[in-house]
Amino acid sequence: MKLSQFNYQLPEELIALHPSNNRDESRMLVVDKKTGKIEHKLFKDVIDYFEDQDVMIFNNTKVFPARLYGNKEKTGAKIEVFLLRELNKDQRLWDVLVDPARKIRIGNKLYFGDDDSLVAEVIDNTTSRGRTLRFLFDGEYDDFKATLYQLGETPLPKFIKRDVQPEDAERYQTIYAKHEGAVAAPTAGMHFSRELLKRLEIKGVNFAKVTLHVGLGNFRSVDVEDLTKHKVDSEQIFISEKAVNIINNAKEGRHNVCAVGTTVMRTLESSVTTQGLLKPYEGWTNKFIFPPYDFSVANRMISNFHLPYSTLLMMVSAFGGYDIISNTYNVAVKEKYRFGTYGDAMLII
Repeated sequence: MKLSQFNYQLPEELIALHPSNNRDESRMLVVDKKTGKIEHKLFKDVIDYFEDQDVMIFNNTKVFPARLYGNKEKTGAKIEVFLLRELNKDQRLWDVLVDPARKIRIGNKLYFGDDDSLVAEVIDNTTSRGRTLRFLFDGEYDDFKATLYQLGETPLPKFIKRDVQPEDAERYQTIYAKHEGAVAAPTAGMHFSRELLKRLEIKGVNFAKVTLHVGLGNFRSVDVEDLTKHKVDSEQIFISEKAVNIINNAKEGRHNVCAVGTTVMRTLESSVTTQGLLKPYEGWTNKFIFPPYDFSVANRMISNFHLPYSTLLMMVSAFGGYDIISNTYNVAVKEKYRFGTYGDAMLII
């Protein structure tokens, strides 16, 4: 497959700038990957497509306020710093992206907060875009972390062209978020409300939780026409024995196994036995899934509508079938579904 095959006409007004009023009342397009048949529903109708002993798999990563705005020493130039991951707790070292990158050199000091309460020093240029910062903070680690997060902002994707608002801290997060470490939300899971989860549980649907700390790789553009040449950023994943047992039991009992989102699907496909069963794993994955691809674990998937050329669209196309997903996206545009992070959902059965 080529990059150019993942373009489609997306009117800018269809990119959702705000979440729906209620999590489970987004629209949901349901598509059958065998026949291509399409239905139009609300997200809370998802319960009608699952039975007793089916399994839904969620990514319980938690987004932290990763975007900081500061000033460069001497010049006072405005600098945006995007925290990617903590490298060393004791030394206060963080792997970050800086913008504009060309203005930042090793040895530069950056100041954050109205009273310059937080200072960082650039100690390494790891890539053309990445840097390593050492935060110069004399207090306890918990005080440092609290200061960092107080100054940080909810890291909405750049394609949501508006200022961050107080509601984003809660809505750019799933209700079951637990393990902190993501700089982007696993968006398919944001449609689940507590009421809907309870109703699914009463129906007998089992839940399994895995963790993938979503990195900025999700939004990094693909710069090569030949997809086999594209490299994705590694992300940390955790698959527990408990989750493995729930999922494998469902598979062996021929029940539906649904991956809630592309991050869950990537996690599952990163740790599979030759028999197509899941195995426990703790480590990193740089799995890049695009058509054609044989999926081993899940037979269903919930996803948002992704932007043109994105690796997320490529994975959904691999799961639903390139032609069927292309047609489905055309229908979604025509029917004015909302696209992107805060947009509507699609269930592929």
